[in-house]
Amino acid sequence: MSVVLEKKATPIRNPFEVAQRQFDIAADALQLEEGIRIKLRVPRRCLTVSVPFELDDGSWRVVQGHRVQHDVSRGPAKGGIRFHPQVTLDEVKALAAWMTWKCGVVNLPYGGAKGGIEVDPKALSMHELERMTRRYTNEIAIIIGPEKDIPAPDVYTDAQVMAWIMDTFTMRQGFASPGVVTGKPISLGGSLGRREATARGCTCAIEEACKHLGLQLQGMTVAIQGYGNAGSIAHDLLHARGAKVVAVSDSRGGIHSARGLDPKAVQAHKQNAGSVVGAPGTDRISNDELLELKVDILIPAALENQITEENAPRIRPKILAEAANGPTTPDADPILHENGVFLIPDILANAGGVTVSYFEWVQDLANYFWTEDEVNQKLETIMRRSFADVVSIAEKNHVHNRTAAYMLGIGRVAEATRLRGLYG
Repeated sequence: MSVVLEKKATPIRNPFEVAQRQFDIAADALQLEEGIRIKLRVPRRCLTVSVPFELDDGSWRVVQGHRVQHDVSRGPAKGGIRFHPQVTLDEVKALAAWMTWKCGVVNLPYGGAKGGIEVDPKALSMHELERMTRRYTNEIAIIIGPEKDIPAPDVYTDAQVMAWIMDTFTMRQGFASPGVVTGKPISLGGSLGRREATARGCTCAIEEACKHLGLQLQGMTVAIQGYGNAGSIAHDLLHARGAKVVAVSDSRGGIHSARGLDPKAVQAHKQNAGSVVGAPGTDRISNDELLELKVDILIPAALENQITEENAPRIRPKILAEAANGPTTPDADPILHENGVFLIPDILANAGGVTVSYFEWVQDLANYFWTEDEVNQKLETIMRRSFADVVSIAEKNHVHNRTAAYMLGIGRVAEATRLRGLYG
């Protein structure tokens, strides 16, 4: 099978340049007209705000926050908010673009958005975190809302942060507005199954990949880079399906055991020690070493730019499922493909989170809530259908799976853009 591969170029590490390069590859394959290409290549709106808040000792601190809306051709903007010291505007722009294509891949009536604050949340007390979150919400409130832009949790944000955002927005509005965010606590209008959704969607995509490749998931070896919400729950789900997770890692390092890692034991150790490192009966490895382990399934569930043209030749799992956003650079993609790695790209592999966020938003607007079984069943239906759509495009157009996923997502957004035309 011949494969359309991009020409070798200077390595790219800026996340927004990575996102644009991925877009260009798919736009070329789609033969996208110039006007729509120019419009979809850049964000619709970028808001950068100063976020002053009071520390517990009475002093003030000011950090910078961002909210980017990439496209709203298919519906309100949708995307998480992350708190991380390395947040940049270009990173947020890239994440917003990836959300646009992700919503297109799973055919949700959303556009893409993303937010972030350049801060280390681990250095803040709970009260400081709340004051910062509420001030940030007040600053971006002019562009968010249930019909405009719906935030959600991301790196180092959670249901409690979403509750503070919802409450702050509600106080400004003067009436309850649970649909302004998703990923909320269940008691405030959150959806059953939302916490597990990203990992469940990724696991479902892995199951479909195994069927497509004629493999049995039971007994396959797995390595997971990143042990937050997505990584730790993926460990649970894959272990329950008979796969053997032999390595996991977090920001402090990784652990390995050829016998396999029990998810409950690793999670208990991380809860007590603050890291998976040092879990009894394991050997310590680095994050880089984890990526290059000889395993059947590799799940990057951390941050961007983990798999590059430098280490890609040594990364050879049967299946690479990107639970993180942007873990692989464009120059690494053809290397992985040539080495026979079956890629489940991020805009498909981790789309379970935004899919169940959509379910939560629908339930909030209707004031009618579903059972967890209903949520999981609807999620799996969408993930299996979307996987089949991506693989079909890849085979029909002789491209690798990332380009196929981008062709699917961008194609749907481009069609909506054509039909709507230009106002003014």
